[in-house]
Order: sequence, then C-alpha cells, then structure tokens
Amino acid sequence: MVALAVVKSHPSQVFCSIAPHAARNIGQPRSGLGETTRFRQQARTLNSSPADLPASAPAPRPVVHAITGWRRALLVPFGWLLRAWGASLRFELSSESRRALEKIDEPVAFVLWHNRLFIASEVFRRYRQGRTLFGLVSASKDGAWLSAFFSLVGMNTVRGSSSKLGREAVTALVDVMRAGNDIGITPDGPRGPLYDFKAGGLIVARRVHAPIILLGAAFDSAWQLRSWDRFYLPKPFSRVRLFSRVIKPAALQDRDEAAEKLRQQLLAMSPDLLSANARDSERAVVV
Repeated sequence: MVALAVVKSHPSQVFCSIAPHAARNIGQPRSGLGETTRFRQQARTLNSSPADLPASAPAPRPVVHAITGWRRALLVPFGWLLRAWGASLRFELSSESRRALEKIDEPVAFVLWHNRLFIASEVFRRYRQGRTLFGLVSASKDGAWLSAFFSLVGMNTVRGSSSKLGREAVTALVDVMRAGNDIGITPDGPRGPLYDFKAGGLIVARRVHAPIILLGAAFDSAWQLRSWDRFYLPKPFSRVRLFSRVIKPAALQDRDEAAEKLRQQLLAMSPDLLSANARDSERAVVV
C-alpha cells in the first residue's frame, strides 16, 4: 500500500490537585501523627524539583524493519515483471481526468481505494513525470517487504502506522509535501473495512493546505484476490478506465463532512463491475 494510514493523536494532559485526605483535614482536628506525616511527605514530593524525583525509564522506540542483501535481490525480478505488466495496460480517460492527473504545479495528495493500488505506480509514471510519490507503509516485517517492493517499481515510502508511529508518520508526510513531493493515501487501508473513508486520511492535506486528487479505476478484465479488500489485479494488456478529479483545500475545512463527500465521489469513480453503460458514459481516449 501505499497505503496510506489513519493517524490519531491524543494530547497529553497534566493535572495538579490537592491530595483528597489533605483536603478533609481542613477545619478538622488532627486524627494522628501518621496522617500529618503522610501529608508532609506528599508536600515535599509536590515541591520537589524534577532533578529530585526518580528518573523514569525512556519508552522504547518502535523498530522499523528493512529488507536488505539477498532478500532484497530476490525482489528485483518481480519489480521488472510488475513494470512490464503495468506498461501493458491500456488506460482510457477523459480529457478532464487527464488534466487532473497532469496537475504538477504543486504537491498533491492522491487518494484511491486500497484495492486499486496495483495501478498507482504506472499511473504516476505516465502522467506525473518529474514528480516523486511517497506512501505510508507499516513499520512491521510485512511492511518491510512491501517497502522494498515499492522502491523497485519507482515509489518511495514513509514507514509508520496508526498505532505505533502515528505522530511521527504524519510529521514525516507533512515534511515530504512541504519539500515539494506528492503523497498517496488509501482511506480504507491498511485493513479496512472496505470502502470506509476514514476522516484521518485527510490530516496531512489539511495541515499543508494541499489539494487532493481522487483516483478511481474500473477494470475491463481483472483477477480479484481473496483479501479483505478484494484486491484487483488487472490482466496484462487489458483495458482500465481511469477517473480523476481535483479537490481544492477549501473543500476540506469540515473534515468529517469532507470525508463523506469524498467517499461518495470515490465510490462513483470506482465501480466494481465495468458495465456497458459505464464504458460509454463519456468519450475517452486510449493512451
């Protein structure tokens, strides 16, 4: 995937209050020396400087796995195969969709469903020449294989996940866009539910005030995997109908409302069965 991932951040909160039993002693006679001693101990703790307090153990940093050496070499033939496979596909798209894909005057966030990821690198190669695409991939061992594989087909990755490297991943993707690069987001990834547009997928684009490009695809002939997303593998030399639309930053102000609207648009642009009506709905060119 380039997946893209949903990231949640929770600001830490620090509370300071008077100890409950100390409050109960106000205006009441002392109940004994033990109570007074405990109160004094707590007072010393509250008044202590950070240097006087016991040091806490630093939180362990998550491990980012990588594929190197002979294991990476094993992927090289598959990278060649995928490039040849993608090059054999016959893309069809309207002039409006082509203009959207060729918008290269500023960084954008590509948004597509997880089960359409197969075509992402080839679409980018044909219509985004001179641009660099980054996607979010898990820091796990499985993500290491996917990251290595993406690099062989011309895609870059930022390693992270919504559960362990969420904040770091968001910061890295923001830095990537501010450096002038594009990013890819799969709003229903990495594990679904299928076609569920998680609003968190808009965090980076909203923070950078960057436009979004929706990318949909309809396959004339494809295999589908038995995965949670029923991943599409278009057959070599088959026809793929592309649909694309630019969404301006102003349309993302209300995150939840924007997510629902984008979900409906992306569903309409990504039919699971390419009917005869869909094929003839607009004049397209073969490229």
